[in-house]
Amino acid sequence: MEKIGIIDLGSNSARLVIAELFDENYFVVTDELKESVRLGQDMDRDGFLKPQRVAETISALKMFKRLCDASGVERIIAVATAAVRRAKNQRSFLDEIQATVGIRFEVLSEEAEATLVYRGVINSMDIPKGIVLEIGGGSTKIIYYNRRSVLQYISLPFGAVTLTDLFKDDGTPEEQTARIEEFFTEQFKKIDWLAEVEPDTQMIGVGGSFRNLYKINRIVRKYPLNTVHNYQFQTEDFRSIYEMVRVLDVEKRKRIRGLSPSRADIMPAALAIIKAFTDYLHIESFTISGSGLREGILFNQAVPITAERPISDVLSYSLNTHVKYYGCDAKHVENTVHLAIQLFKQLRVLHKFPRIYLKVLKIAASLHNAGLRVRYYNHQEHSRYIILNAGLYGATHREIVLAAFVAGCHKKEDINLSDWAKYKDIVSEDDLDIVKKLGILLRIAECLDRSGKGVVKGINCDVLGDSVIMKTELAGDAALEIRQAMLAAPEFKKQFKKNLEIL
Repeated sequence: MEKIGIIDLGSNSARLVIAELFDENYFVVTDELKESVRLGQDMDRDGFLKPQRVAETISALKMFKRLCDASGVERIIAVATAAVRRAKNQRSFLDEIQATVGIRFEVLSEEAEATLVYRGVINSMDIPKGIVLEIGGGSTKIIYYNRRSVLQYISLPFGAVTLTDLFKDDGTPEEQTARIEEFFTEQFKKIDWLAEVEPDTQMIGVGGSFRNLYKINRIVRKYPLNTVHNYQFQTEDFRSIYEMVRVLDVEKRKRIRGLSPSRADIMPAALAIIKAFTDYLHIESFTISGSGLREGILFNQAVPITAERPISDVLSYSLNTHVKYYGCDAKHVENTVHLAIQLFKQLRVLHKFPRIYLKVLKIAASLHNAGLRVRYYNHQEHSRYIILNAGLYGATHREIVLAAFVAGCHKKEDINLSDWAKYKDIVSEDDLDIVKKLGILLRIAECLDRSGKGVVKGINCDVLGDSVIMKTELAGDAALEIRQAMLAAPEFKKQFKKNLEIL
């Protein structure tokens, strides 16, 4: 295991992420720190980083270094983006950092930065065809991909900080955002390949402005799941927030719940970019990614093969990470997932669920025992909480909520309806039937590997009249497993209207 630090020095903020890399090509973020340094502010006048901004940046980096030292970080990877890339005093700035802080920075090219953003997205989201809009303080990147390959990309030399500076004297906040919209629309018209973006391409938003947008909308909607990654945003909802924010002065913006006060002055510019982009491409909804450049670096470090090709199965990779992190019995997890999938497929004549729910069952089966890390008693409830808050890659919010409740009822049949009601904006009342039926399949699958020895290798199910007969394929004495699984017979009959026999 190795502990590393990733420092991302942007035009608006400096960010530190500390992560542990496991030997088996997995990583877990253990700490992070952010400072708003505004390094790119006022650069457009003469192209130089300003002394005050440099001093504040160095002060922030010293704090980052102290935290890394205190946390036992063995290696720091530090990168700088748009502001430093364009600075005329770049060399003296980097030399001063190395001399006073002891950190050596790599200045990323536009292509290298776009590539890392893409890797952060493609290795954490199950979206086959996407167009990424990443808004930084000093640049805006657009990346178009399909079938896990980049087709086109461009980095525009304008971001939320530089645009705020550029249009600050153009009247009221509302007039300024209107000018930014017009300005960016003209920029988009110059990008020939934007006209070739296919209609079924999903827009993905990356960066701090998108994360703040999620926080605002979460409060407005009273959205129950506190997970920014894979959050689905309707463009209509975005425009409501945009119209609210763009007419307020800075002090009033600072009082908006969910909006970071340090971002209040530049948020209208960022939202104007999003407005221009969604209008230009006629986008009705977009997805927010919690992963970007820093995660792209982490994937490169933990899974070196991602420098050549993306992870093929994002969800499985994410589930395996959590299985390892929570100390689950990997062999028991593998057996339970295998048996649960067999049950799902062989009993489809009864439950009639489409294949998409295999994904829900796989998540629940993989992490059904994660709650043991908290406490054995009622560990299914702890597992439910872990799934809801784990920030899984490759799964929609609906799939996460359904899987959490499936795992939460795999030991006993009851579902707390008041808990279920909290997620009414994500799941429906009809989904309760899905959860209960998948829950009983998971319960049987787990019981058939009760000893964790894999003595039940497979199952063959026959639906005969009013009974389901499960014939087990054995590699040893399965008396414990079959006895435990048969305890689920009353609930099985309740859900599927069939008697259960296990042979």
